[in-house]
Amino acid sequence: MTHPLPDEETLKAQTFQQLLEQGLLREEDRVYWELLTWRRLQKMLAVLRERTAHIVVGMEAVDDGHNQAAILRSADAFGVQEVAVVTGRGGFAPSERVTQGAHKWLTIRRYRDIREAMTTLRDRGYRIWASRLDPQAVPLQQVDLSRPAAFFFGNEHAGLSEEALTLADATFVIPMVGFAQSLNVSVAAAITLFQATHRARALLGERYPLPPEEQGRLLRQWLRIATPSVRRMAAQEGGNPP
Repeated sequence: MTHPLPDEETLKAQTFQQLLEQGLLREEDRVYWELLTWRRLQKMLAVLRERTAHIVVGMEAVDDGHNQAAILRSADAFGVQEVAVVTGRGGFAPSERVTQGAHKWLTIRRYRDIREAMTTLRDRGYRIWASRLDPQAVPLQQVDLSRPAAFFFGNEHAGLSEEALTLADATFVIPMVGFAQSLNVSVAAAITLFQATHRARALLGERYPLPPEEQGRLLRQWLRIATPSVRRMAAQEGGNPP
């Protein structure tokens, strides 16, 4: 005798209860959960499981809004949750046409200057890698990913500042075999994040995803920004989850 599959509302209720018992959600999150479709919730949970804090991408004075947006979109695509931003003359105004909304799911940290950015990340346990074409640069595929890594990219024309290069722990390079010896900054970031996340996931196994407490914090935040209607409700109730 076959049993009917549970309907979507039943699955939503069962999953919310499981997340409640695991400590990832709280009772006050129920109202936001119930506003979203089961398909949307499944997508959020699947994305959350692939997110990592082991890799961070950083920008120093990347001025073009399209490049900024493309880097954010790559971070989201490859599961890199955190982006460090040090603005240059062009400010920080990523093109929403390019991000396609990907930016809202990320943790974007703005820093006053490159020293603050790199020092803060190093204090949190990251090894700082600076993108740089030089004889001492480590090929990307040989970068040590056994410890958390922050990859920094610089201005479209000047690259990373001398201060950034001095502060970094090491430099890395994407090996190329063509006549051109440089890539657009957003392309370089995309290649780096794809390669680094692929290797780190295989290397770290169960230690690669976000820890449960961070998954819960993010999920509660995402529930409040998932659609215009839940954003309006969250704004009326004070914005970010307590």
